[in-house]
Amino acid sequence: MIVQNDEVLTLLAELTTLAGREDPYPRFDRMRRISPVLRADDGALVVTHHADCAALVRDQRLGHMPPDMLAFLGFPNWSEHPALRMLFTSMLVANPPEHTRLRRLVSSAFTARRVAALRPAIETMVDDLLDGLSGKADLVDAFAFPLPVTVIGELLGVPAADRPQFKTLIRDWTQVLEVITTDVLATADPAAATVRGYLAGLAAERRRHPGDDLLSALVAVEELTDDEVLTMAALLFAAGFETTTNLLANSVVALLRHPGAWERLRDEPGLAPSAVEELLRYDSPVQIVSRLVNEPVELGGVAIEAGERVVGYLGAGNRDPQRFDDAESLLLDRADNAPLSFGGGIHYCLGAPLARLEAQIALPALARRFPGLALDGDPVRRDSLSIRGYLAVPVTT
Repeated sequence: MIVQNDEVLTLLAELTTLAGREDPYPRFDRMRRISPVLRADDGALVVTHHADCAALVRDQRLGHMPPDMLAFLGFPNWSEHPALRMLFTSMLVANPPEHTRLRRLVSSAFTARRVAALRPAIETMVDDLLDGLSGKADLVDAFAFPLPVTVIGELLGVPAADRPQFKTLIRDWTQVLEVITTDVLATADPAAATVRGYLAGLAAERRRHPGDDLLSALVAVEELTDDEVLTMAALLFAAGFETTTNLLANSVVALLRHPGAWERLRDEPGLAPSAVEELLRYDSPVQIVSRLVNEPVELGGVAIEAGERVVGYLGAGNRDPQRFDDAESLLLDRADNAPLSFGGGIHYCLGAPLARLEAQIALPALARRFPGLALDGDPVRRDSLSIRGYLAVPVTT
């Protein structure tokens, strides 16, 4: 049964506030208990169970909303907005066969073998950053942002001196993943235009003087138009550090708030792979996905007709007690883990192996070098639910 009542609408409304987003998990729990399928006030269906969220991201009868549907949201001129154009013509929201074509052209850069070969370089980056960490610091500025932006910057060929500006630019642009309004676009559009303009200049330079970086490889692909090269580069760069920055910051806060967890990661570095999976599950940097039903499907025992829009709350699915024993607890050695944080199916996150590797190297190294690391005040939560993270995490070493 699809449920829409005052309690459902109140819970969903609370998740649009910073207070509700600070700790959404009790609300997720209540939503799961009400019904497997809820209806929001904008007409979208909402699913919160692990099985239904997993089906949502894997079943090819559900796809991404085609960009022309933005007209129904009040933006018939969506392609004139840089933030919308650069997102809704990207691989992130494309459907087959376009998605298949675009993903094939870049997937070779993110194979497990190629990513594994980056381990020595990432270990060196981690050590260098930790050498500069002492006393009081903001963990986001000092570590969680510089590490992934350096990794993806090196891969793409973005010069080190140019990388810091993208921390704010990408955050401003990706606001459109949360909500699209004229106020949001007033910030997101100039940010997207700046990102695109920068990458256009860099791509032109790589055409004149190719290197061994990914951007040089992209501009050499004859199948890609100039627009597609810039859109792909922007997407890879943004996804390459945005998710991992939030994964690292969320993980450190969770570990420090659970007595004994930090010490255990320090003393048992072999736990790193299972610990990272658990941290992804416990407080995922990606909380929400949305799909359009193209053919009738069944979710939560409910028949869903074509044309419905379904929103999957991955953060809720990641704490579904029907899938995970003791789902609200952080268990670094949890077996049979299956976080939904990287999506699934044909849209499974291309950079997932790289994000995992960075976290598996960075978190134990941080615990080993700074066993007494502690929060030095309250972390500042990012005002977003789709992308969950922190603007600042004050710590003392």
